[in-house]
Amino acid sequence: MSVLLTLNAGSSSVKFSVYAVAAEPTLMVEGLVDGLGPDARLILRGQDRAPLPLGPTDHAGAMAAILAALAPVLAGRAVAGIGHRIVHGGPAYGAPVVLTPEVLDQLRAFIPLAPLHQPHNLAMVTAAQEAFPDAVQIGCFDTAFHKGHPWVNDTFALPRRFHDAGVRRYGFHGLSYDYITDHLRATDPALAAGRIVIAHLGNGASMCAVRDGQSVGSSMGFSALDGLPMGTRCGQLDPGVLLYLMDQGLSAAEIATLLYTESGLKGLSGISHDMRTLLASDAPEAAEAIDYYVFRIRRELGAMTAVLGGLDGLVFCGGIGEHAAPVRARVIEGMGYLGLTLDAGANDGDARQIGGGPVPILVIPTDEERVIARAVARSLTG
Repeated sequence: MSVLLTLNAGSSSVKFSVYAVAAEPTLMVEGLVDGLGPDARLILRGQDRAPLPLGPTDHAGAMAAILAALAPVLAGRAVAGIGHRIVHGGPAYGAPVVLTPEVLDQLRAFIPLAPLHQPHNLAMVTAAQEAFPDAVQIGCFDTAFHKGHPWVNDTFALPRRFHDAGVRRYGFHGLSYDYITDHLRATDPALAAGRIVIAHLGNGASMCAVRDGQSVGSSMGFSALDGLPMGTRCGQLDPGVLLYLMDQGLSAAEIATLLYTESGLKGLSGISHDMRTLLASDAPEAAEAIDYYVFRIRRELGAMTAVLGGLDGLVFCGGIGEHAAPVRARVIEGMGYLGLTLDAGANDGDARQIGGGPVPILVIPTDEERVIARAVARSLTG
């Protein structure tokens, strides 16, 4: 039996899956290497096995651990294709593509636009090519879902030559938004054809305005820094702050470290980037970090509703969106003017529909890996 793999390398984890090749791929096993750094662990989901401590582990070590864990599953099976999440496809790539040497050279040029993700995404491609040299390698892009969104959401008010050179708003988390919109088409076609705001809230976070399944607005722009505050990323920032920091003597590298790895929830709280830790903390700094996080989501929700000209549905997804009921409750509080009213019992019980007002509020677990697997299966089956 032929199988396909998916590899989704994030800044702090690597998710992986094995699927049987079919028109609709059949999941066989999935898991992740979580907490990359000093205390990483490997988790196989749906199996009665405790997480496997890995100790200090980087992305290369994660790949080795994944291959070792999958060895019994892959024994006697041909790996026909491997799908990779690639965060930045730049202006060139709006659909999954075979990762040839020429394509990989182009994607390396986008590393400065997504330094927390793109290097790890491409390192996984190299590792997978070495482990499975005969498998087709397919890249699936987080920016692709937003390609073709309106020009006003594609540009900055800079001289046009910068837009022509690729300095534009790309948007991210597209694999997640792709899955959610496809799921809604299958389960609620009327809602899927309407005006929906999707909030992908996790260590990385963004929001997307979707009309009839198409992206018409995104909180993220040129890089994965813009919009909402995140675990360690700042979110929207006055560019004048960067000019000031440069005048204070900070180098470009120091500013990049500040914005990508020292800011967001971690920087505001001084405690942790993890929402679970902050919700459990009594420290006032933790409360203030959550206050800011919620405030920015509420502000972006209003902006996305304006982009859509109204609101027919709100969907929460991502690690925080799916599991942090207190955050969802605080986002919805006082939003009755948009038709949003929380059903507190449903919210606390992590139900699929948590809204009691005229506009449905849904919690839908996202599945980026399935979107990748489908793309690989289409490539393999023609």
